[in-house]
Formats: sequence, structure tokens, C-alpha cells
Amino acid sequence: MKTKHILFIRDVTLFTFTAFGGAQAHIGIMLKDFVKRRHYITEKELLELNALTQVLPGPSSTQTLVGIAYKVGGLWLSLLTFFIWIIPSAAAMCFFAVAYTFLDDKETFSSILKYVQPIAVGIVGFAAFSLARAILKTNVSIWLAFAAILVTLILKNAYVFPIMILLGGIISSALETSTEETEIRVKLFSSINKKKILYFLGVLMFFAALGAVINRTSPFSLPVRLFENFYRNGILIFGGGNVLVPLMFTEFVKMKQYISADVFISGYALQQALPGPTFSFTSFVGAMTMKHSGVGIGGQIIGSLVATLGINLPGLILVLFFVPFWEDLKKITRIRKSLSGVNAVSVGFIIAAFIFLLQPIELNVTSICLVAATFLILKFTMIRTPFLIIAGILMGMYL
Repeated sequence: MKTKHILFIRDVTLFTFTAFGGAQAHIGIMLKDFVKRRHYITEKELLELNALTQVLPGPSSTQTLVGIAYKVGGLWLSLLTFFIWIIPSAAAMCFFAVAYTFLDDKETFSSILKYVQPIAVGIVGFAAFSLARAILKTNVSIWLAFAAILVTLILKNAYVFPIMILLGGIISSALETSTEETEIRVKLFSSINKKKILYFLGVLMFFAALGAVINRTSPFSLPVRLFENFYRNGILIFGGGNVLVPLMFTEFVKMKQYISADVFISGYALQQALPGPTFSFTSFVGAMTMKHSGVGIGGQIIGSLVATLGINLPGLILVLFFVPFWEDLKKITRIRKSLSGVNAVSVGFIIAAFIFLLQPIELNVTSICLVAATFLILKFTMIRTPFLIIAGILMGMYL
């Protein structure tokens, strides 16, 4: 192992335990530490990697970090980086889920987190506002976001998401692309290994079929179905962790009722206080879903592992698959233009999630003030979300 690789592993480990604030903050830290301080890659390469992750579904900061590792040391270093990055926060969220299971009967968590839940809703509201201001700049994008809000609120169905994402990309690509790039497309797609695409889709189809065939009373049934659910969501999530929240809330709370709305919000709030990827929230959801499976703490740990791997694998596979083709891929205007529609639909999902998340919290003067105060603090100050969550926990403990 080269000295550069050892140094990179050390820097990734440090980054893992200090990277608060979500994908946007993570990119800023990568620019400072991996580009300007260590010179692992150039600023142009970092921005191009980040652009690639915006085109692909999955956790954008995870994919960008894995892409940097691939450029520094190849496949083995990228895989090692992936596990260093996701394990600590996922393990912490699994621990919170197990603790929640033992303490919720005594209402310990409920009292501690009663102020945290409206703060978490305020964080989602600010994310919706920020993304809407950045993305909804054309009439097409505004109408797509509005349609996504209406369809999500009316249908409340997990299958709304893939359909709307697909339609958003098709509509924006058709309306905003002008020309002819046949030659570039032929060159790109002729060089892609078709077998790898089949492997990628085959994993989803295999677990979907296995989940349908296996007996629902079997102890293996729920973990298999959970893996398929999270793997499918990992294929559909464009826009990072903020889009993850409405997808999972609709499917796991509204549609399948695996966990309650207040538990979901509490888990999301706890994740906001941790460094690392926002997608580690799935570890909590997977563990809490397995709570009632009758297999104890071991079952919750299995649920955590299944959720974490399922949600992250598609993004990991895709970024490692497309990095070699990115130079050609970014030249295709239709692919770039489709992203604006996908992002517009994602904004609609987040706004709908904010509306959904308002429902389970008790709408009194205190909670409304906390939601509004959280939004205003994030809008007009430099205070980060982890400090707001910690403040909410302290309020629950001592007020």
C-alpha cells in the first residue's frame, strides 16, 4: 500500500467523523480537504464528479467520495472508502433504534424528543425552500414540481415516485433539448458492457421475486422484502438525502405502516445530529421495521444491515460503472437536460413531505414557533442543523 493511500484512508476517516450538514456541506469540506489541502484531485475533477452524482440516483456525497477514492487508488480503495464512510453513522442509528425499542415504553424518548420533532420538520421545510429557489427557475420546472406535490398528496402511493421522476426527466429533456448528438450516443453506448447493466437490474429483480415467492410467515421474508424496498428506492432517489425523506415516509409510514410517523420523525432528527451520510437514516428505519418481527435485537441489527446495504448499493454500483464513461456522458444534452425535470419533481416530493410531516406533530403554539424558528435560523444565520437538534434534545431533557 502506498503512502498516499494510507494518508487518504486517514483523511477519509477524519472526514467521516467531522462531516456535518448534509451533501452541500460535504462538498465544501471535500473541496477544502481533498482538493486544496491534499491535492488528491483537481477542483475541476471534483466538480465533474459532483455533476455526475447529480445525474445518477443515489447518495451524492457518498458517490462523490467514492469517485475521489477511485481516482486516487482504484476499485479496492473506493470500496474501502465506502465502508469507512457509511459504517459509523449507520451503526449509531442502529444503536438509537435498539435503545428506542427498550425505552419507548417508559416514554423516555418521547419526552426527550418532543421538541426535536418540530425542529426536524423545520429542517425539511428549509430544505424544500432552498431547493425550490435554486431549481424552480422555469415554467416547466414549476409546473412539474406542482404536479408532483398534487399527485403525492392525493395518491399517497410509493409507485408515484418512479413514475413522476421518469415523466419529469422525459418532459424536460423533450422541451429543453434542441439537437443531434447521434454520433456521441453511439460511441458511448457501444462501449458500455451490457452484461453489467443486466447484473445491476438482476439484483433488483431477484430480490423482488424472492420477496414475492417466500412465505410471509417466514423469519426471512421481511428482511428480503426490506432489501428489495431499499434497493428499489436507491435506484429512484435523485437529489440526495432530502429526497430520501418523502420517499421513505410515503412507503414505510403512509403506505405499508411499518413504523409510526412520530418514530420516523424522531429517527430523522437524531440522524441530523450525526456526521456522515444522510442515507444512514435508513439504518434506523430498517431496525425499527424489524422491531415487531419477533427476533429481538439480532433482528433489528439485520434490518439495519439490510437497509444500509440496500439503499447504498445502487449508487455505489452506478458511480463505479459510469466514472469511466463520464467524459462522453456529460456531452449528451438530453441527459443533462433531463436532470432539471428530475430535480423539479424532487422538489415537489420534498414540499409534499413537509406537509405530511406536519400532520403527526402536535400543532400548538410551541411546535409552530419551533418550526418557524428553525427555518429562520437556517435561513439567516450560519448555525448548522446538528446544533439545533442538540438544543432540542437539551430542551426536552430540562424543560
